[in-house]
Amino acid sequence: MKVEIYSDVVCPWCYIGKARFERALGAFPQGEDVEVVYRPFQLDPSAPDEPRPHREVLAAKFGPRAAAMDDRIAELGAAEGLTFAFDDALENNTLLAHRLLRFALDEYGADAQARLKGRLMADHFSGGKDVGDPEHLAEAAAAEGLDPARVSAFLAGDELRAEVLAEVEEARALGITAVPTFVFEGKWAVQGGQETSTFLQVLEQVAEETAQASEPEPVRTTGTGADAAPDADDCADGVCEVR
Repeated sequence: MKVEIYSDVVCPWCYIGKARFERALGAFPQGEDVEVVYRPFQLDPSAPDEPRPHREVLAAKFGPRAAAMDDRIAELGAAEGLTFAFDDALENNTLLAHRLLRFALDEYGADAQARLKGRLMADHFSGGKDVGDPEHLAEAAAAEGLDPARVSAFLAGDELRAEVLAEVEEARALGITAVPTFVFEGKWAVQGGQETSTFLQVLEQVAEETAQASEPEPVRTTGTGADAAPDADDCADGVCEVR
């Protein structure tokens, strides 16, 4: 089984969803046979490269309710063993991070990509790190076993930029406007940071469907109460939508 996860490094629900999905995968009897690949999605493609304090960025977008949004995410994250230190978090453009994740997938495989994805999310949400900074990205990649010299050379160039941007557009063509979105076998899509039990149920259902060799069906998206809409400006109810 192949699962493609569309997400952004700076999406809080993507961080929570990753933890829940991995827990479900660990409980799934055929978990070792599931290939998990992370696909790029940018919540704010127009974000500048210069890092800005998360609290300031969120307050500018959501006003007085920004603090309550962060508090809710922090509470839900704590229940999953995740730390959200929003006072230290920095926001900027994530294209370079997505390029590095694609490089990790191409050169080192899906497991290395998943480990690096988790590290970058932790660095962003709990470490106060700038995940748009090439120097930090190189350090994070080296910590996950990627060759420092190869990574530094890659980050210094433009390799995979066009490919990653094309993947982002492909996601929108599929109708994905909110993340995380989990696409199973290229046919079934589940949207949002669902509960672990829900992810496990989906894994079991997809395994049953594929075993029956059913005819391909269009991608279907289910959420957790929030409808994805282009140019929406929200990050609640299990998904973060494009800004």
